[in-house]
Amino acid sequence: MAPSLTKENSGIAGIKPPLISLQGAEFVANGHLVLSDVPPNVVATPSAATAYGCFVGFDADEAKSRHVVSIGKLKGIRFMSIFRFKVWWTTHWVGDNGRDLENETQMVILEKSDSGRPYVLLLPIVEGPFRSSLQPGEDDSVDLCVESGSTKVAGENFRSSLYIHAGDDPYRLVKEAMGVVRAHLGTFKLLEEKTPPGIVDKFGWCTWDAFYLKVHPQGVWEGVKGLVDGGCPPGLVLIDDGWQSISHDDDDPTTDQEGMNRTAAGEQMPCRLIKFKENYKFRDYVSPKGSDPTGPGKGKGKGKGMGAFVRDLKDEFRTVDYVYVWHALCGYWGGLRPKYPGLPESNVIAPKLSPGLKLTMEDLAVDKIVNNGVGLVPPEKADELYEGLHSHLESVGIDGVKVDVIHLLEMVCEEYGGRVELAKAYYKALTASVKKHFKGNGVIASMEHCNDFMLLGTEAISLGRVGDDFWCTDPSGDPNGTFWLQGCHMVHCAYNSLWMGNFIHPDWDMFQSTHPCAVFHAASRAISGGPIYISDSVGKHNFELLKTLVLPDGSILRCQYYALPTRDCLFQDPLHDGTTMLKIWNLNKFTGVLGTFNCQGGGWCRETRRNQCASQYSHAVTAMASPKDIEWRNGNTNSPISIEGVQLFAMYMFKAKKLVLSKPSQKTGISLDPFDFELMTVSPVTVLAGTSVQFAPIGLVNMLNSGGAIETLTFDGEENSVRVAVKGTGEMRVFSSEKPRSCRINGEDVAFAYDECMVIIQVPWPNSSNPSLIDYLF
Repeated sequence: MAPSLTKENSGIAGIKPPLISLQGAEFVANGHLVLSDVPPNVVATPSAATAYGCFVGFDADEAKSRHVVSIGKLKGIRFMSIFRFKVWWTTHWVGDNGRDLENETQMVILEKSDSGRPYVLLLPIVEGPFRSSLQPGEDDSVDLCVESGSTKVAGENFRSSLYIHAGDDPYRLVKEAMGVVRAHLGTFKLLEEKTPPGIVDKFGWCTWDAFYLKVHPQGVWEGVKGLVDGGCPPGLVLIDDGWQSISHDDDDPTTDQEGMNRTAAGEQMPCRLIKFKENYKFRDYVSPKGSDPTGPGKGKGKGKGMGAFVRDLKDEFRTVDYVYVWHALCGYWGGLRPKYPGLPESNVIAPKLSPGLKLTMEDLAVDKIVNNGVGLVPPEKADELYEGLHSHLESVGIDGVKVDVIHLLEMVCEEYGGRVELAKAYYKALTASVKKHFKGNGVIASMEHCNDFMLLGTEAISLGRVGDDFWCTDPSGDPNGTFWLQGCHMVHCAYNSLWMGNFIHPDWDMFQSTHPCAVFHAASRAISGGPIYISDSVGKHNFELLKTLVLPDGSILRCQYYALPTRDCLFQDPLHDGTTMLKIWNLNKFTGVLGTFNCQGGGWCRETRRNQCASQYSHAVTAMASPKDIEWRNGNTNSPISIEGVQLFAMYMFKAKKLVLSKPSQKTGISLDPFDFELMTVSPVTVLAGTSVQFAPIGLVNMLNSGGAIETLTFDGEENSVRVAVKGTGEMRVFSSEKPRSCRINGEDVAFAYDECMVIIQVPWPNSSNPSLIDYLF
């Protein structure tokens, strides 16, 4: 249902609705000009759900499959935006005028002014069989591109291709707008209506960078064993590309290589699926335990094959609760091989890039797919594709799938009613299969950064990648890419989450614990609020680093929300302006956390149409950090942290190992070298009733997300004590203005230190995964 919106909700006082409207040739927000010179064919319709938004469309002279129309001119107003820099991936972009926009823009937020202009969101959506995006026009026009993707699907009258929403809080602005669009379209569900899969609370290992296409059972087994032996047992094992039966069109399938002779970079992308079952590497696995009639496959004599392997893996390594496998949306990169026994009907379709996609960054996957075509299952038979694939995977004990290469459909939709109708058919079939075989949420969505997927494909899917791949080196060969690409990755994830986090829980992707920027990555993953998984090569791990992320039972200290950029860097450029530090905030149960990252040094180049090094900006930067950087009221609304009346905050710096006491608006300076970081646990200070003791929990300071260890917090004024339930093991610290007379863990007195107003206790790992109860007695 549509959200209930009030002045209080939107944070705007003293205004008369409608807040945003088309007045003559101007879009006006709260009496302030937003877009000028609006053409007379543009039509604005107030939202029936709220006084703070309107839908925008236009009338064209003739019916066409693609329209590009101006919705007005943007001049001298700072904006931040999200645009597709690759076919599959989006990122952040800023500017001040219409000409500064990028093509294939998915969202724009205009900055508010001191004089009363609110934040304004421009959100292109879908209307009928058409999908919209924004792009730069002539003389600072903001152009709306509305396209069906098929020359056989044309239209001339549109009324809701764009939604505009205004508000005084940038975070609530986007959330409220998504609620209105959710009610208007009825084609997706918001993240708050869904439950992410259990893998978000587990440490994981992905096979991709360890093996690429050469993944095999013995290697997976050794990889898991190495992590277990090192004290970082995974709860998730993700078997990436390389397990399926595939072939090139010119391959003779009787050779039984099943595409596994195609292991060079990109060589697999022209391949097509030839079986729903696993390839010979996993099919030939023989269990040393023999057949288990009670295991996956139940009585089918499954002493060999993928089912036996998954069973043995989980039996041997008890922390492994989830085994996921990779597959592409269309079955494989090149789809299905036509007329192959046991597979549904398919036809090789030649992909066609839209004018907008032709302006994205050159990409090996796109080139291979365009050159070789896609073996596409007709939309009316998409359910056969997913039922065949997923029913087999479920039968062999697979718990979920990473669905990749998602935004492919728009390139092959000419004969299938256009991009929206083809997407609806595929996403309906995928959703039904996930509900049937993987508990409705056993999916990681990937290569899905476009509004078609967000608006049409997220009824059930609740977890998805929010950044381009983790690139350990630059695929274009720039040696500096080992560093500047890592900054790009963080910026992608942080800013994309402002948009995508309304649909899917943000997944910041895997990384390698031995990479030169591994600690940089680990710090961001620790407070991202999403799953934490690595792609280390077998036996090559930085366990010292991993133990700052992973507990001995394979769980992690996950934040309650998902990380977002702070207000003061929403409209700045943390990649190549030479001055802006990326700052992201998140919430734990009882503390906030602020991450600061120096990402300067490279990013999108408009002239070359690619990401590239900008080393002239890679130098130390300084920023100010404050408790106000934490959006205490914009995080997890189910259990918000009350800061009403709080006059003091304890801020603990992870790297500096330093405690700073700060008033709510007080600012602390932080200076960071390139690709360095600092994490700050921000904890409201409470005065213990009946005493003068000021107290604030910090958490396990040996863990990157220190405050995530705190499960419960209870103040007892009668006993002059504070009880903290702590998940994990290591060095527990709290701020206390006075030294406690004693401390206990689970009722037993323990030794403690008191240094610089911090109480320090060593917390052992309990016999179970239950939290340890620590009492501070004053």
